[in-house]
Amino acid sequence: MKQPVEGEVDARLAARLAELRGERGWSLGELAERSGVSRSTLSRAERAEISPTAALLNRLCQVYGRTMSRLLSEVEAESGPVPLVRAGEQSVWEDRASGFVRRSVSPPHPSLRGELVEGRLAAGADLVYDRPPVPGLEQHIWVLEGALAVTAQDVEHRLDTGDCLRLRVWGPTRFRCAGAEEARYVLSVVLP
Repeated sequence: MKQPVEGEVDARLAARLAELRGERGWSLGELAERSGVSRSTLSRAERAEISPTAALLNRLCQVYGRTMSRLLSEVEAESGPVPLVRAGEQSVWEDRASGFVRRSVSPPHPSLRGELVEGRLAAGADLVYDRPPVPGLEQHIWVLEGALAVTAQDVEHRLDTGDCLRLRVWGPTRFRCAGAEEARYVLSVVLP
C-alpha cells in the first residue's frame, strides 16, 4: 500500500467529510448545530481549503459516531481490510496548528473494536478535546519518550517515559507535552 502524500490525504479527508454529511442529508447549518462548529469552517474543511485540527475532527467524529482512527482509515484505505501494515506504510496525519502528529499503527478494519495509534506532541503542544468521539471510549496511554500530562474528569495525570494510564473517556480530555522535549506515546483505543 502506497503512503498517500499530505495533499492527497487532506483532499480525501475533505471529500469524506462531505460524503458523511451528504449520507445523512444534513445541510451545513444542521451539521454546524450538531457539532458546534461554524458553517464557514465546515464548508472550508469540506472543500480542503483548510486542514482540520484534531479538535475539529474529534467534534465531527462524535457527531458521526466514529473514532478518529476509523475516519482516517476510511480516507486512507484504497482497498479492503488487510491484516498487516508495514511500518513504512502506516498512515501519518498531522495537525500542524497544535503540534500533534498521529500514526495509525493498527491495520484499519471497520468492524473491530480496538486500535493502536502512535502520538507525538511537540514541546509546548497542548491538545484539548471537548468530548470523546464515542462516549465511554476506553483508552490506554503508554508514554514511550518524554513527559505527557493527560487530564480527564478534571484530574491531571503526569506520565513519564514508561508510564501507562488507563481510563474511560466520558467528557473533555487534554493532552499536553509536559517536558522540554517532544512526547511520544502509544494510544490504545477500545470502543465500548
